[in-house]
Amino acid sequence: MKRRDFVTTAIAGAGALIVGRAYTTSQTRLADARIEISLNDPIGRIAPEIYGHFVEHLGGVVYDGIWVGENSKIPNQYGVRSALVDAMKKIKSSVARWPGGCFADSYNWRDGIGPRSGRPRRPNFWIDAREWPAGAPDGPWKYDTNHFGNDEFLRFCELTGSQPYLAANVRSLSARDFYEWIDYCNSPAGATTLADMRAAAGRREPYSVRYWGVGNESWGCGGRFTPEEYAVEYARFVEWVPRYGIDLAFIGSGPNGGDLSWTRRFFGRLAEKGGFGRMWGWGLHHYSWNVSGGRTNDWFQGKGAAVGYPEEEWYELLNEANKMEKLITDNWAIMGEFDRQHRVKLVVDEWGAWYKPGSEVHNTHLLGQQSTIRDALLAGLTLDIFHKHADKVAMSNIAQLVNCLQSLFLAHEDKFVLTPTYHVFDMYAAHQGATALRTHVSSSRVEYTRQGRPASLPGLGGSASLQDRTVTLTVTNPDPKSAVETEIGLRGARVREVEVTVLSARDTQAHNTFDNPREIQPRAGSARIGSGGVVTCTFAPASVTKLQLSLV
Repeated sequence: MKRRDFVTTAIAGAGALIVGRAYTTSQTRLADARIEISLNDPIGRIAPEIYGHFVEHLGGVVYDGIWVGENSKIPNQYGVRSALVDAMKKIKSSVARWPGGCFADSYNWRDGIGPRSGRPRRPNFWIDAREWPAGAPDGPWKYDTNHFGNDEFLRFCELTGSQPYLAANVRSLSARDFYEWIDYCNSPAGATTLADMRAAAGRREPYSVRYWGVGNESWGCGGRFTPEEYAVEYARFVEWVPRYGIDLAFIGSGPNGGDLSWTRRFFGRLAEKGGFGRMWGWGLHHYSWNVSGGRTNDWFQGKGAAVGYPEEEWYELLNEANKMEKLITDNWAIMGEFDRQHRVKLVVDEWGAWYKPGSEVHNTHLLGQQSTIRDALLAGLTLDIFHKHADKVAMSNIAQLVNCLQSLFLAHEDKFVLTPTYHVFDMYAAHQGATALRTHVSSSRVEYTRQGRPASLPGLGGSASLQDRTVTLTVTNPDPKSAVETEIGLRGARVREVEVTVLSARDTQAHNTFDNPREIQPRAGSARIGSGGVVTCTFAPASVTKLQLSLV
């Protein structure tokens, strides 16, 4: 069924419900798709923390990415790369998670405080990873100098306007170490011995860190606990920590993708102890990867390429990303069985695309990869999913910030470039703090071939939000071959003016490089306002689009 026939049939069969009040069926037949936004049906506030980031001591994320040192010839602010600071301010960076990831459960926060000359050098958690690029030399990415530690990270957060989210070591440190880390960060000036240590390191006033993760992937690299064992550890770590007047937000280590039994068994055990009053968020991790023969659960083997991938992998990767919505709703339902008031929210603190090695910009960048327009689509559709569930998702952290997985930036020495994913975060920044609106998208599915057999993935995706008298609508078109002419209707208001921004690429393999940093960047688009206030916009193939609709 062709797209136009699909929409006409949908409107004829159920379309009276979609457009009948304000728009005629004959109008809808003129377009390939329809988006209906209900201003009187709010979902909830889109937490700015949904636009969070992830910083781990992994490959080139910290050393060569964020940290260049105060004495570097590379422009920096207190040792932090200035270009990165400036770019993060532009997208209104909300929160950054550190020091991991798996690195967190091998890390002692005390190693990263005090004079740098006296800090210990330690083997990095990732030193023996099988995915190191050939010829990767030794350096701080393998033997961590701890020159970027607690105080450097918290200063980085202040420079970029990000709230810190610190992940505690549950696997190899004690609850007392966690207690004392909070004391070091948050105790009033002069109040405790650790406050004096902080002052001696150059910071007299407290950092007032609110977000604290209790371990990371505790089902795996974070200790290989059972859910019941981890629930006991969680309760022990968060009991009677010093709050210093701060509304501390503790985040539990949630499931690996669709492992719903981890959520059910943890919540069941925690319910026995009445621990929901000491939990703010429940973590969830989901990475999108694929192979031509189907998805594999071995995260070291069989992944597709970041660039030069076959056509089938375009569709398959985006299908993996679309699974995020079911992960949210399934986990939310289980959480509600035990926490009926839903005091605990979801925190998707690791998400993004993961490809096989070979496209990293330097061989010290473990898990580094290039970013194409396909990654922009993945970022856009995932953020749109979070907006649709703004009542459930309180924070997310894309993995990772720079030089690793689905990064917003690539950097090496004095070279620095923005990826297509960065441009999506920039375009979507208008959603932060706005009210998510119920948005219905009618669009035919995108058909393709999987291993010689017919397959499909959802067509247009999108979300809308309201702030003051402006509706921001973001739309992804995952079809790499066809544009989609679309009518956009607003229930409850009329559009006075529309401004359009488009991120697209004629070549789906195109990407930004140090030599060509603007191969993919946003451009102005167009839309028209017709009779009855209906907006018509044609969404380019393989594109992410933002429409800002000023209301009468």
